[in-house]
Amino acid sequence: MSVADKPFVRTSILAAEPPPPGERGAVAWIRRNLLATPKDVILTILALALIAWAVPHLVNWLFIQAVWSGPDRTFCATTIQGGVQPDGWSGACWAFVSAKYDQFIFGRYPLDERWRPAIVGILFIVLLVPMLIPSAPRKGLNAILLFAVLPVLAFWLLHGGFGLEVVDTPLWGGLMVTLVLSFVGIAVSLPCGILLALGRRSKMPVIRMLCVTFIEVIRGVPLITVLFMASVMLPLFLPTGWNVDKLLRALIGVSIFTSAYMAEVIRGGLQAIPKGQFEGADSLGLGYWQKTRLIIMPQAIKLVIPSIVNTFIGTFKDTSLVTIIGMFDLLGIVKLNFSDANWASAVTPITGLIFAGFIFWLFCFGMSRYSGFMERHLDTGHKR
Repeated sequence: MSVADKPFVRTSILAAEPPPPGERGAVAWIRRNLLATPKDVILTILALALIAWAVPHLVNWLFIQAVWSGPDRTFCATTIQGGVQPDGWSGACWAFVSAKYDQFIFGRYPLDERWRPAIVGILFIVLLVPMLIPSAPRKGLNAILLFAVLPVLAFWLLHGGFGLEVVDTPLWGGLMVTLVLSFVGIAVSLPCGILLALGRRSKMPVIRMLCVTFIEVIRGVPLITVLFMASVMLPLFLPTGWNVDKLLRALIGVSIFTSAYMAEVIRGGLQAIPKGQFEGADSLGLGYWQKTRLIIMPQAIKLVIPSIVNTFIGTFKDTSLVTIIGMFDLLGIVKLNFSDANWASAVTPITGLIFAGFIFWLFCFGMSRYSGFMERHLDTGHKR
């Protein structure tokens, strides 16, 4: 056989060819996603027309005609940059937000003591950031400081310890209360949800029945009901002379409610694990808790990261319901200030609600983006 007749076997993979010029770039993306079919063309044109009509009005109202400073409502009601509007209306009243900003953040916390929640916030950020970075070292120590040491230290600083002036929780409010409620609810709900999910799948009838009952009862009632029960009914079952702080009642209610939903999220992840993973762990001679901690639970949590973060986002937003028990979170303190006669105008409420909505969106969007980052880091195979 001559050399020319010998079969050729390639020893290396061919390099990937670049895509055709018409299939890459902004023009190709627009053609593929916005102009692919006649229906897409019509919808794109309608969407662009709506944006062209709405955006100038929004920019004009939110920024150009907005009132950025002023001592009272008269500036928001009738003036804009020193001139009287023909129709007597101005744009957004950001002067109201500026004047009430400290109260939106700290509630009615004493002015001279607001350095205490500021320190707690700084410590929270310092401990949270390395916890969220996968490559950061000493995760165990960081978790202990964040979830065990910081809550105790924060309570002593905020309520009054180390010889500090006592500040009762009814004076707490604003974004501070929103973050406290959501952080505790999130931190408590994940481990409790895992235990409830494992209990619901337990082979022990009593454990399974208790977990199923707890989950179905809590999921079957609104959060307002749970908060009302924790605030009004719980003290009735306590011995005479005992009293539970209102903030603690809200923390218990939010944590219980979120744990029930988290349990079902985790259970969905457990059911998605192939049976072979359980059998493989058993073949290695691992005990129940070793199998769950080292093999099953890491895979289950990875599968349901979007659902877990979705529950966290829901918890963060649901903290606004604590108004029903007389506490004022960010949204509650904003609405409370609508009754201030010095700032009563037609644009004050909508401006305050836009501010509160933007703050909620900012935190929720951050959690959503971090969820996507963790999915990519753990290689869940989720396509974007």
